[in-house]
Amino acid sequence: MTRHLVTSALPYANGSIHLGHVAGAYLPADLYVRGLRQMGEEVLFVCGADEHGVAITIGAEQAGQTYDEYVAHWREGIKRTFDSLGIEFDTWSGTSICPDHEEMTQEFFRQLDDRGYLIRREIEQLYCTKDEMYLADRYVEGTCYSCGAENARGDECPACGTWIETLRLKEPRCKLCGEAPQRRSTSHWFLDLPSLRDAKVADWIKGREWKSNVSAFIKGLLKDTPERAITRDMTWGVPVPADRSAGTSGKVLYVWFDAPIGYISFTKEWARKQGREEDWKLWWQSEDTQLVHFIGKDNIPFHCLVFPSMLWGTGQDYTLPHAVPANEFYQLAGGKFSTSDGHTFDLEAYLADTDAEVVRCYVTSTLPETADAEFNANDLVTFNNAQLASNLGNLGSRVLKFIAKNFDGRIPELDPAHTGDLESLLFECCADCEDPGMDIKAFRFRRALEDVLALATAANVFMQRCEPWKTNKTDAALAGSQLNILCEWLSLLAAWLAPFAPHKAQELWLQLGGEGQVKDAGWPKVPGPDNPDWRAGLGGRQLGELGTLFPRMDALVPAEK
Repeated sequence: MTRHLVTSALPYANGSIHLGHVAGAYLPADLYVRGLRQMGEEVLFVCGADEHGVAITIGAEQAGQTYDEYVAHWREGIKRTFDSLGIEFDTWSGTSICPDHEEMTQEFFRQLDDRGYLIRREIEQLYCTKDEMYLADRYVEGTCYSCGAENARGDECPACGTWIETLRLKEPRCKLCGEAPQRRSTSHWFLDLPSLRDAKVADWIKGREWKSNVSAFIKGLLKDTPERAITRDMTWGVPVPADRSAGTSGKVLYVWFDAPIGYISFTKEWARKQGREEDWKLWWQSEDTQLVHFIGKDNIPFHCLVFPSMLWGTGQDYTLPHAVPANEFYQLAGGKFSTSDGHTFDLEAYLADTDAEVVRCYVTSTLPETADAEFNANDLVTFNNAQLASNLGNLGSRVLKFIAKNFDGRIPELDPAHTGDLESLLFECCADCEDPGMDIKAFRFRRALEDVLALATAANVFMQRCEPWKTNKTDAALAGSQLNILCEWLSLLAAWLAPFAPHKAQELWLQLGGEGQVKDAGWPKVPGPDNPDWRAGLGGRQLGELGTLFPRMDALVPAEK
């Protein structure tokens, strides 16, 4: 049986997360994991905080905290936001606290070195004499030598997307103090990406099917694949293994090198906690595993080229990615969400005033799957009122309240004499509907939610065609059969809704008198002539406590402000 190993990009423990992060890497992964599990698949969902790097040391010093205290604060805050949104990982850790991380990262270094894929050389690096430190690439700013943008970073130009060679930046300056840095000589190790590309990774990339936006990005990477520095002059991070340091000191492995290894070390930590220490190998060194990385498009180079190169380069038969369904940017008011630039809003505060499952559904409906998309709080209110409240929620409310009032709160029985005609009408109403599960498996989450809402619309059409409130005045048995069919359909909607709004789906399930968890009820097929056994036999079941599934939103919480 295929195992599905799902990762979300490790959030950096240097600030809170925003909806741009959520839409890029975390909500889509959660939808995928929940959907696969309902379909009976074996899934492991791995994530944790990325906790090393110069940005963290500077942030901690400015906050007057130790590095450990600083990352713990943000790790806990990030996890709290995920919890608020119902994003549930099987394991959550951090690169500075995982007991296996340093050893595993250093072992990667040794294995790559043993196989000739690391290069040590003396290089020039920018050094700020005022701050008395070598400048990590993200702490250098200047003018892009490719497009002329004046806000280029030392690693990437946000305007044109070029990977930047820091020393080629025009008019470089220290991001911390604004001074022009000096060039100084220092020794560093590099990952020989060109050799890894030529030995294996280029053919592997060309042999995979990628999302269109990912494929276009990768082609450019293969044309110009530079060696990539993997060490930095600092103390916070995973040290270069002492037995490979060549007499140098004060060097750690660069954060981009150690962070993705966290996927593996976190899995190893999880396996130990389960009492099955070697089980991590079943997920990372097995042909039965399909590895899927959920990321934003700015992480495409690392997850489609660099990390696969590292995995293959160790010679340890690690599982290579099956898919990398990277999303484009999710924007706010015409620009990228950005914590550092202040172009964001307090997501925790917003979720305190806005139903998190409405947020999940709205963000899903606007995911930047193939092109940049934008969050708009006014549109969220409109989406809730038109699609969730008036369509799906109103369907459940009208059917169940009518049963509570006219059938003593029990789902009426389906009279066999009515089955053929009612099912023919129902199948006609849903003839154009698609199975949301197929779109979930294909990473088309926007379309999958559209499928669910279309299925709710089909049930509303069926109800309007039947008009059980009128039928009940002249033929209570027929009205009961109509309502039975509608309740059966509502139970399917509860299951289909579960990946997108798990608590709302469970609420609907309980209103229908369901027992246990809707997520454990399996994944239903769309009813039709080829699925005649779609009904669960709900007749006679006592309804649970009724309530409003999706209340209308009349007041806007002005998130953009």
